[in-house]
Amino acid sequence: MNRNNFFLHLGLAAGLIALAAFAGALSRMDFSLDNGESSSEVVSISTVSEDFSEPTEFLRVSDSGEPEVLVKFRDGISREQIEKLVSANHDRIEDKIESVDGLYSIDDLDDVDAENVAREYSLSGAVVYAEPNLMIKLDPNENLRVKKSVYSEPEADSPDDPMFSEQWALNNSGQNNGKSEADIRALDAWKKTKGSDKVVIAVLDSGVDYNHADLASNMWTRPDSIPEYQDAELGSVDDFYGFDAEDAADPMDDNGHGTHCAGVIGAEADNGEGIAGINWKVEIMPLKFLGRGGFGSTKNAIEAINYVIDRKKAGVNVRVISASWGSTSKSKALEDVIRKAGEEGILFVAAAGNDSSNNDKRPHYPSNYNLPNVISVAALDRNDDLAKFSNYGEKTVHIAAPGKDIVSTWLGQAYREASGTSMAAPQISGVAGLILSMNPKISVEKLREKILKSVDKLDSLKGKIESGGRINAAKAVGN
Repeated sequence: MNRNNFFLHLGLAAGLIALAAFAGALSRMDFSLDNGESSSEVVSISTVSEDFSEPTEFLRVSDSGEPEVLVKFRDGISREQIEKLVSANHDRIEDKIESVDGLYSIDDLDDVDAENVAREYSLSGAVVYAEPNLMIKLDPNENLRVKKSVYSEPEADSPDDPMFSEQWALNNSGQNNGKSEADIRALDAWKKTKGSDKVVIAVLDSGVDYNHADLASNMWTRPDSIPEYQDAELGSVDDFYGFDAEDAADPMDDNGHGTHCAGVIGAEADNGEGIAGINWKVEIMPLKFLGRGGFGSTKNAIEAINYVIDRKKAGVNVRVISASWGSTSKSKALEDVIRKAGEEGILFVAAAGNDSSNNDKRPHYPSNYNLPNVISVAALDRNDDLAKFSNYGEKTVHIAAPGKDIVSTWLGQAYREASGTSMAAPQISGVAGLILSMNPKISVEKLREKILKSVDKLDSLKGKIESGGRINAAKAVGN
């Protein structure tokens, strides 16, 4: 932005306001930094590798090629007026987020700090909010333990997957010093339903290894009846396997985290291979916004959710987004697009975070967004105790699920064990898939309500989370 002509730009902005009949809008401005936090501050976010003792960070995107700011313009401001203001500021529109009216990602061409760019758009009076686009850095996965697939004789009524005996979250018989029945009662749930390949669950993460032998049969691919994804800025996108917010076309996982989460939801069961997912049959849609090194951005997460909303409108039966990541920094733009997903009937399941902190006092996002389609998930160990790393909050964390020592799929046809609320959130997403397999027309509000009422109350969670309980898949499907 040509800051030497800043007052000239403000004058132009004022003219735009007059054209749109928004005189006096300055007194009604909704600043993006009104929560008192400085967006230039480096803040901790939830981690994704085992035990997660080290915090991760939100970083600026100035050197990454990412757009600097997310701006929501007021109703009545036309695209032409927006383009004039952006051009006068020596910026460019990087992308329009179609699902949220007036929301744009904007790239500054003068390498000015994103905080200053956002502040100046806010001062123009033409916007509802303007906020920096923040980059997410996840912890490395160096502490994840490799698990070898060694055959063990399956118990009665159990699938024949050789590592099922290690999946205490699905069937806890007290193995490895666990507490018997401290699990989600998957075996009982499977007597009623094992899922459906007509239910689509999106994994918003580092992508998914859609060629993994234990996942390939349960991966979503765009059906011939659905046209390729179209975006005004990106053009036509071949989204056959899903969506990569960075490169648009191929959501292949090169980090591993998303593949681990996907296996919890829907690794093929009873196939003599590896593990069993909560859903024996399901369609997993990969959404990639985190790269090989665990980096992503708020804007790319928003763009991926925007893609899901578009596919839902096009006829894809995507009903759940599973999000195993988060931060202490609130984004109004991210909140808006998650709300829009809810309006399209999409549940948003979010990890509560891994800082051992109270989300009632120190909010964690997106899990803390008070939206009717959001479920925040805490993590339990194999003894039904709140995991030492898990965040909690009687008012803001809704339910708990197994999240310690969870074995699942990994890159290179491998399996690894990991811990975190990242592993607990897909347990809830998986149970949502089971419910949807039996009641495909259930509303997102009723789906959320059914999940939160399908718990086993635990003394260890009393006063810690809203429902006071661990998910019980058998109750959720009525068995």
